[in-house]
Amino acid sequence: MNGWADTHSDPQFASKVSKVTAPIGLSSKRIVDIAVAVSAIVLLAPLLIICFIATALCSPGPVLFRHKRVGFNGRHFDCLKFCKMVTDAPDCLRQLLESDPMAAAEWASHRKLRYDPRVTAIGAILRKSSLDELPQLFNVVRGDMSIVGPRPVTDEELVRYSGSVGAYLACRPGITGLWQVSGRSTATYNKRVACDTFYARNWSMALDAKILIVTIPSLLLSDNAY
Repeated sequence: MNGWADTHSDPQFASKVSKVTAPIGLSSKRIVDIAVAVSAIVLLAPLLIICFIATALCSPGPVLFRHKRVGFNGRHFDCLKFCKMVTDAPDCLRQLLESDPMAAAEWASHRKLRYDPRVTAIGAILRKSSLDELPQLFNVVRGDMSIVGPRPVTDEELVRYSGSVGAYLACRPGITGLWQVSGRSTATYNKRVACDTFYARNWSMALDAKILIVTIPSLLLSDNAY
């Protein structure tokens, strides 16, 4: 299996998806999402503008990067980020993984690279500070994402969730989440799946509040973020 379409031929996978009917939290979580996202957009408007201008001046191509991700109940949406990579990023990644076994192993384990040749100078700053993800506040307003939830995954990554697919699909993906405050870039992908599964199965407003409280300190104090 190499994508979302392929998983439909798996009866067990289909049964997991069929059990998903409504996102966790329902209206209470959605109300909080809208209130927090709108407030953040207003308060962070100057920072959004600065990041927009810096990206436009220092990076080739469009300022905003749209990437297809799998959301609640398997619906696809365009996940927004400030563009932080060169225009030929896919070819650059392919060449690196073919020529560097260590980079290929790191990518297979984390789906991220500490030293990523695709990232521009301004992109490296945005990525380390997570400022590249600020446009996702608009994804939250649209209903594609939540403030807190699993990190949005691609079709290829979703297959790696295996028996935990149903837990992931029961949530709206989040800007921050349990994985982000539990090791972030240093955690293996298996730990990421475990964090997302625990979150979905143990969700509460109190858990969301705890994750939000520790998110900013986790970002500021993490020297290993990338």
